[in-house]
Amino acid sequence: MKRGLGVKETMPSKAFPVEHQDAVPDGDSFSANSSEMKSTSPPRFQLWRGYEEWTLRGYILAFVSILSIFALSGSFMFAHSMGGSPKLFGEVDTNPHPKFTLSDHDSSAFKSAWERSGLIGEGNPGKATSGSSRPAQDSLNSINGDADGYPSYGDGGALLGCNQSSANLKLFMYDLPPEFHYGMLAKEAYTGGQIWPKNVSDIPPYLGGLYQQHSPEYWLTSDLLTSNMPGRQSACTAFRVSDWRSADLIYVPFFASLAYNKYTKSLRKAGLLGGELDLVGDKNQKLQEKLLKFLRQQPAWQASGGSDHILVIHHPNSMHAMRDFFRNVMFVVSDFGRYAPEVANIGKDIVAPYKHVIPTFVDDGASFEDRKTLLFFQGTIVRKQGGVIRQQLYEMLKDEQGVRFEEGTSGKGGIQSATLGMRGSKFCLNIAGDTPSSNRLFDSIASHCIPVIISDDIELPFEDELDYSEFSVFIKSTDALQKKFVINLLRSIHKDEWMRLWKRLKAVSRHFEYQHPTKPYDAVNMVWRAMARRVPTLKLRLHKQKHFSRSNQG
Repeated sequence: MKRGLGVKETMPSKAFPVEHQDAVPDGDSFSANSSEMKSTSPPRFQLWRGYEEWTLRGYILAFVSILSIFALSGSFMFAHSMGGSPKLFGEVDTNPHPKFTLSDHDSSAFKSAWERSGLIGEGNPGKATSGSSRPAQDSLNSINGDADGYPSYGDGGALLGCNQSSANLKLFMYDLPPEFHYGMLAKEAYTGGQIWPKNVSDIPPYLGGLYQQHSPEYWLTSDLLTSNMPGRQSACTAFRVSDWRSADLIYVPFFASLAYNKYTKSLRKAGLLGGELDLVGDKNQKLQEKLLKFLRQQPAWQASGGSDHILVIHHPNSMHAMRDFFRNVMFVVSDFGRYAPEVANIGKDIVAPYKHVIPTFVDDGASFEDRKTLLFFQGTIVRKQGGVIRQQLYEMLKDEQGVRFEEGTSGKGGIQSATLGMRGSKFCLNIAGDTPSSNRLFDSIASHCIPVIISDDIELPFEDELDYSEFSVFIKSTDALQKKFVINLLRSIHKDEWMRLWKRLKAVSRHFEYQHPTKPYDAVNMVWRAMARRVPTLKLRLHKQKHFSRSNQG
């Protein structure tokens, strides 16, 4: 009994829990009673067996730790040896197009531009900072997005940079002479065979005022031109490749809308052209003729008949003289109001938003009560063709309480007035004009004023991705012309429903922003995405056309 008590006294009472006290001996007690451990009495035998088990576990843990250290070291060595692979680490493709180079100074300026845009942090050029934009993906997982307003991807971060493997769309772009694009904007003519701006800072700005509304050609070309530059830090949807045979589509960099505004429209204002469609002697028409001649000599055009070529003709009068010769091409348009269906249609072509003229409402905290005006419209009331409904609605709505329906101008004063009017209104009226669409829709989106769309034949940008009924109100023309229909409908939309529309409108407004540098899911990248979705169908059609190519050789 004394030995048993002696052993019990040597057991630790505080260092270990009760259930472990007979299995793990205290070191001092073990040494003081070593002679007693030779006994085979059950208590002492129990202590020695526990120590054996503890020692064995220690060896096992040490062995596993050594293996882990070797494995970790091997991983670091492998990663270091592969550090130069851009495909593994998302580095930028360092093989820029030979026609457009970037100096070290401009590379820094280009990076700074991306930093100012909020896409990257100065100390971490390869990773998106918190709250920064994320690169475009193959599909929008959720347009509503997560807390920061962007779709959820699940990886918690995204590598920035633009390269051929990361882009959704690979495009070949012709090196057309500058008279087809930036040469129309440059202050001084390009010399010495120069085709493109020398660097990013050399890209000339687009024209101001209402000319901006049909400027998608400029923003798309600028994004594609800079896509393969080594200084680019942003993600991209489209990437420029040097071989047309490896491209998904072929991009034709002709500023068709600018050519119309600068040459044809200016001649009409000066009274130097006859009828509305008389383009004889117009430099715009001469450019179109030269373009067609050039394209017909290109292997890419000959291989597809032009059906895999992209041409931006956003102004409804652009390419008017020659558009029938380009009917196979994928057009980028504002709508289809002035096109024959065999020339342009929603099945073949892309609808791009206008560039809004009214400034973006950045810090919009206006509540339902803050927007005092119920319905706002400012613009030309008497229009031709389909715009006749404007005059009818004006007569019906002008005297209604809470309605501002007034004639507007396109000058600076008119833009300021429209900006204040839209930002202070709950709903903004968007009525068909000479064509089914107008820039007013995109001004109202930028102002977060719920669009009321009265245009039965309108085709809307990105409607295969965006549900406009979630942030707009549609009214049939026949219903709109019924007495009190429009005003009663809008008055029936109470605060909760209006707030739902307004929050959704604010969330999607980023898809209608043209800018350079671009941001993921802005208007430029959304247009590229729309093109990318057309590629499989186009390729299918081209492949089927080759089925009997040998049969036609006889």
